[in-house]
Order: sequence, then C-alpha cells, then structure tokens
Amino acid sequence: MAQYSTFYCGDSLFGLDIGYVQEINRTSGLTGVPLAANCVRGVMNLRGEVVTMLDLRTLLGLPSDPNSAAKRNLILKCDGDIFGVCVDGVADILTIESDSITAPPSNLSINESKLIKGVYQSDTVLIMLIDPREILNASLASIRTAA
Repeated sequence: MAQYSTFYCGDSLFGLDIGYVQEINRTSGLTGVPLAANCVRGVMNLRGEVVTMLDLRTLLGLPSDPNSAAKRNLILKCDGDIFGVCVDGVADILTIESDSITAPPSNLSINESKLIKGVYQSDTVLIMLIDPREILNASLASIRTAA
C-alpha cells in the first residue's frame, strides 16, 4: 500500500508516489535558461537551492499550454536529485494497494510508455502512475538531443 499525489496534465490524471514529493508550490519566479531543451521550463531558487523545472506536458508530447492559475510545481527528490515538474493542476492524495495497480496499456504513445509504470482504476477515473526516475531519464535524453 502506498500514497500517491495526483495531478492533471492535459485531460489526464497522473499520480506520483508521495515519498518523492518534497513540496507543491505555485508556478512563479522561473528564470529561463537560454538554449535549454524544450522540456526545461527554467530554474528557480528554492530557499537557496537552484532547482531545474521540467515541463511534463512537453515530456509527454502534449502541446504547450499558457500559464493559468491552476498550474503548480511538484518539487521532487529522487535518488539525491532535486527537480521540479510543472503540471496543470493538483488533485488529491490517494492510498492505493499495490495489487490494484495494473500494467500500463500497450497502446500508449512512446513518450507516455517511458514514463508510466502502472495504472490504477478508481471508481470514477483512470490514474496513470509515473516513475520520477523516468521523468529524469526522459529529460536527460531530451537535453542530450538538444545539445
């Protein structure tokens, strides 16, 4: 059994193991990085630490979306790395039993299939569970391609 922080990206609902979520904050104070890969929204100063902010929409192959009041930053800590993910909005924290998680469908896009480690069907909605290590891997691959 694990707790997942859920959030929206486009019309889809995603979840991340809450153990990786350091904090959730508003999208503000981002400084652009010239010549950065498309997935890098910028960097921000988080209490003296420079944090790279990644755009999950770009990593999933979704079109960019103008800033809105609902957008949030998920600040994640994974394997000693701290980075942020810009999402369209946050939802709830769910407790999900591991035997309720199924394998992702085989018809996902290439970008989605790299990031999604499993799927949970609640009573009302399908939630795609993301592995933060794969977010890092996808962003590093995008950065290497841009270089």
